[in-house]
Amino acid sequence: MTTPDDALTYVYAAAPLTTGLRDALMGLRGIYGSPVLFVTAPPGTGGPAPPLAFATSHVPRRDFNESALKNHFEDLEWLEDVARAHHDVVQALSTHTTVLPLRMATVYQDDDRAGQALAEQHDAFAERLAQLTAHTEFGVKIYLAPTAAPAGTGPDADAGAATTPGKAYLQRRRAQHNTQEAVYGQAQEAAGIIETVASRYASQHVRHPTQRGTLTGPVENVLNDAYLVPDAYAEPFRAAIEAAVGVFDGIRVEVTGPWAPYSFAMPPVERRHSAAGEEHGS
Repeated sequence: MTTPDDALTYVYAAAPLTTGLRDALMGLRGIYGSPVLFVTAPPGTGGPAPPLAFATSHVPRRDFNESALKNHFEDLEWLEDVARAHHDVVQALSTHTTVLPLRMATVYQDDDRAGQALAEQHDAFAERLAQLTAHTEFGVKIYLAPTAAPAGTGPDADAGAATTPGKAYLQRRRAQHNTQEAVYGQAQEAAGIIETVASRYASQHVRHPTQRGTLTGPVENVLNDAYLVPDAYAEPFRAAIEAAVGVFDGIRVEVTGPWAPYSFAMPPVERRHSAAGEEHGS
């Protein structure tokens, strides 16, 4: 399918062009409600295995060219809407077939340029997709709640132990610090246990930067890991992690997934073509 003159080709993911992918695309809508289609590489690309395809949509050039994207990346509401649409498409595809997610705002000037890019990366994509087949991603996070002073360290409790308000304040601060150190110690111990237990099930592991601000609210995120887990081990993986950390009461461990393997997608095309508008699709 050709690209309209006033549109760019937006790519969500690469996947084998199988019946599962064709079924997943039926009626699927992406960014701005546009239909999700597929683009293939020019004839002669690849070998006897099922050919690969990009899952794509046509998006307005005025919103996704290079200068427009620079402005949109300052608009958190716009970013959230696009990121959600991108994620929803990738997740919908992942329930039908193995997918290799591309970074948000990967765009090309037209379908032909997208097909050429797919041809250039065909072998690398095919190799990575083979490694991801029958695997999904799980996230494991550790959170700490805000640390309050322990019971019995309030102003009244300090009356007998401290002779001045200043000493009472220092005692409360010291008690709070000790409590916080104990909780951090629990988190560190739990992180080691998680890594050991997860290694029995997962084939790959990525440690992401911890999250901050509105992503975590009043709690502190101190571990943000991703694991690539064979589908056959998905439930044992979750159950083993939850059982292993159930002994800790000063932290909260969250296991999320299964997700499409965002953390384990190959980056070469993403680095060259992501978030940069039409000049990166040339």
